[in-house]
Amino acid sequence: MWCLTPGQLLTRRGWDGEYLVYNDLSGDTHLLGELAVELLLALQQGERDERALAAELELPDDPEQHAFLQDLLSELASISLIDKLAC
Repeated sequence: MWCLTPGQLLTRRGWDGEYLVYNDLSGDTHLLGELAVELLLALQQGERDERALAAELELPDDPEQHAFLQDLLSELASISLIDKLAC
């Protein structure tokens, strides 16, 4: 299960499929793609597992997309925008 890191407001500005997202906890600003922001907005609505996120983001059910989603989740976790919850 994944969740938005508590305290994140997802302050963002976007244009042409790219978004500047402000990390309310670190004070850092990140340049993210549209899919990453869609993932963050989904998690803002509540915790989700990877299967639910893939469905919500309309990703094909194949190993390549699964690996892509895993990489994206790891990247967003590494910049403290999301957290992985213990099951």
